[in-house]
Amino acid sequence: MGFNWNWEFTWEILPKLMHATLNTLMAAGFGYAIAVVLGMVFALAQRTPYWVLTKVVREFIEFIRSTPLILQIFFVYYVGPQFGLKLGPWTAGMIAIGLHYSAYLSEVYRGGLDAVPKGQWEACTALNMSTRDTYWRIVIPQAIPPALAGMGNYLVGIFKDTPMLSVIGVAELMHTANAIGSSSYRYLEPYTLVGIIFLAISLPTAALIRVFEDRVRRKLGLK
Repeated sequence: MGFNWNWEFTWEILPKLMHATLNTLMAAGFGYAIAVVLGMVFALAQRTPYWVLTKVVREFIEFIRSTPLILQIFFVYYVGPQFGLKLGPWTAGMIAIGLHYSAYLSEVYRGGLDAVPKGQWEACTALNMSTRDTYWRIVIPQAIPPALAGMGNYLVGIFKDTPMLSVIGVAELMHTANAIGSSSYRYLEPYTLVGIIFLAISLPTAALIRVFEDRVRRKLGLK
């Protein structure tokens, strides 16, 4: 079997793949937004004086991190209805991805929170600031810059993991490529284009994240 690239077929399927790329970006964006918010909730929940809550959240995070994403996608979509949680493929997929990466982002946040100097906490206590003001006005703004690198890495990671959503019928990039291959019996062009599209988005995104991180550090005098 030799290399037999068909340019006419390539231009024919490209619009379909570009439309699917938008779906992939939407899935990655919404999933990441869920992960960013939930990750912070999980990180803060582990710093409360209630040890039971801390223990439960800690074990939940370890469970999420220790099980594969594809299993979590299946669980949310197929097992959820047994508990009254009936979700469409898009919603289930974004929730599963967001929940999965929130566990990892919570650890990124935890590292950033631990990096805040002890003197900042003591100063807040001396000024009689509430716990809420201490976190949102003093601690979290200082914890985010050290966490930017990890947050950026997981953004790219979410984008690269979106093909897993194809297992529940989400019409993202890989699902569309599989459908094209199944109907035309040609897989070389769609799979190659998928790889090129992922590279064309992932590499510039990673570079922009590094530039943004450097600017934030310079602005805050951290570099």
